[in-house]
Amino acid sequence: MGGPSSGASKGIEKVEVMARWDPAPIGAPSHDVDIIGATYRASDPQGQPAYLVHFDSRSPDGTITLSRDSRTGQGFGYDEVMVLELERLAPEFVRVVVGVAIQQRSGRVTFGDIAGNGYRVVEGYTKLAEGDFGAVADATAATVAEFTRDERGEWSFRLALRGFDTDPEAFTRVMGGA
Repeated sequence: MGGPSSGASKGIEKVEVMARWDPAPIGAPSHDVDIIGATYRASDPQGQPAYLVHFDSRSPDGTITLSRDSRTGQGFGYDEVMVLELERLAPEFVRVVVGVAIQQRSGRVTFGDIAGNGYRVVEGYTKLAEGDFGAVADATAATVAEFTRDERGEWSFRLALRGFDTDPEAFTRVMGGA
C-alpha cells in the first residue's frame, strides 16, 4: 500500500533549486550569480510572471524564498538556494519557472567564463536533476527548472535548461516564454 501504483501520489510538494560557482580569480571582479523564480497564473501560463522571487524579494505568501544568497561564490557547496513550497501555492498559480542569471556589472560574463558552475534540484533527499551550465556556456542567463500543476492540483518537474543572452532584468521578462 502507498507504492507507486497505488494512486496515492501527491506530486512534488517542496523542492530546493541550488546554484554553485567558484569565486573569480584573484584581482578579477567577483562573479555574482542569482537564482530567480517566476510564478504564472492559470489565466496566462506562458505570459508575464505574476511575481518574481530573487535576491531582494520573496513571494507575497512566503511559499518561495531564497534561503542562501552569495555575491561571490565563496563558500562550500551550493552558493544560492531557493526553496519552493509548491503545495502551499494558491490554486491560481499553475506554473513556476526557475532560472539563473549572471550580474553584468563588470562587462559581459557567460557561464563559460565561470569555473565550477552547476545546479541541483532536490525534493527532500531525492535528486530530481543535477548538472552544470556547459550546454549553455555562451549564455548570460538560463532557465533550469519548470514546475507545472495539473488539473488534479499535483505538481510535476521538468528540467528546462535553456540559455539566454540577456541581462538579469530582461531575463525576468522572457524566461517563462514558450
